[in-house]
Amino acid sequence: MNRFPPAPALAASPDYRYVIGPGDTLNIVVWRNPELSTTIPVRPDGKIAAPLVEDLVAIGKDPTTLARDVEKALSKVIRDPVVTVVVTNFVGPYSEQIRVIGEAARPQVLPYRQKMTLLDVMIAVGGVTEFADGNGASILRTVEGNKQYSVRIRDLVKKGDVSANVEMRPGDVVIIPQSWF
Repeated sequence: MNRFPPAPALAASPDYRYVIGPGDTLNIVVWRNPELSTTIPVRPDGKIAAPLVEDLVAIGKDPTTLARDVEKALSKVIRDPVVTVVVTNFVGPYSEQIRVIGEAARPQVLPYRQKMTLLDVMIAVGGVTEFADGNGASILRTVEGNKQYSVRIRDLVKKGDVSANVEMRPGDVVIIPQSWF
C-alpha cells in the first residue's frame, strides 16, 4: 500500500496567470511602430533585449506586466507607446515546470498548463515502462512544501479508471518507482 495520502482530484487555481521563463519566445508588438515590433527568446538569464530595450528582466512576470515594463522603457524615446506581449513558445520558469522521473517511458520536464492532468502528463511521457510500479507512484507538490501524494497511474493508464486522474499544479514532480516483482 502507498504510504502517501491520495492526491486531491481538483487542484488548479481559476486565477492562474502564466509566468514567463527562460526559453519562452515572446512576440512584442508596439502599436503603430512596426520597426520596434519583434519576436525574441527569453535568454537563459531571464532577460530580453529588443529594439530600444536592453536587458529587461522578463522571468517571473506575466505578459501584461512585461508589456507595461517595455512601455516604460520605450517611453524614454517614443511618446505614449502601446505594447502587447504574446508568448508564442511556452517553457515557463523552472519553478512551474512539471518533472517526471523514474519508470516513465520518456522521463522529462514539461511546461505547466492550467487544467493539466496526470493523464495529460502520462501521454506526454509515453506512459510507463514494463518495470514500473504505477500504482505506487506519487506526486511531490512543491507549492505545498514538498508534500507527497499517492497516485494510481497503472489504474489510470492501463485500466482507464478516470477516478485516478488528478489535476497537476505548477512545480509538481511525478515519481514513478520500479516494481519489485
